[in-house]
This record gives sequence, C-alpha cells and structure tokens, in this order.
Amino acid sequence: QVQLVESGGGLVQAGGSLRLSCAASGRSFNTYPMAWFRQAPGKDREFVVAMSSSGGGTRYADSIKGRFTISRDNAKNTAYLQMNSLKPEDAAVYYCAARRSTVYAGNTYVQETDYDYWGQGTQVTVSS
Repeated sequence: QVQLVESGGGLVQAGGSLRLSCAASGRSFNTYPMAWFRQAPGKDREFVVAMSSSGGGTRYADSIKGRFTISRDNAKNTAYLQMNSLKPEDAAVYYCAARRSTVYAGNTYVQETDYDYWGQGTQVTVSS
C-alpha cells in the first residue's frame, strides 16, 4: 500500500506563489505516474497536471498552463507542484495521486479513475 501526504498549502495573495509537496511511502515511487487534482467548494474534482513515471512526460490543464509546474524527485519519493501567479479561481483542495503501474514510462494519465492512490489533500486559499 502506498501512502501519499501533501503539504505546502496555505493562504496567499493573488499573484503570489506556493509550492506543494507530495511525499510517498514505498520503494517503487519511480515507477508511479503522478498527478495533481483539485476540488473547489461545490465543484467536482478536476485534473490539474500529470507527470509520467520517468518524469519525461507532462500534461497540463489549460487553466494553469504557464503558471504551474510539476516535478518529481525520485530519490526523495516526492512530487512537487510549483504554483505561480495564483488567481482566486485556483483556490481549492489540492490532491496528489499515484498510479500503481504503467505500460510505458512516458505515459501520462488525466482521469481520476486512472489513479490508485490518493493523498488527503492540502488547502490552497487565494485572496484577491
């Protein structure tokens, strides 16, 4: 069983930055495709960004392209989400997710159902 623990959320002014971290347990982190999703109050959880297990493939939601960057440090079993130029509409609970397996190390996955493991979420609040 893999456990994911997010951290780094908080309150930031519009235009500011935050970096979220997702620490994973287990020995096979480098084989897991990862992703970040978010859920705002009253809305469905939505895809934000995904990264392949190799780190060579990424896919971003249009709403955050050019502002957010996903990365991973396999030696630390940690994935990151750097969020710049934050907007009030970015406020949400952010979840990291990991997929147990992948056919190709460069594959990225964007559906919630593609992922097997989820963190508890970290709150991001953006003031205008």
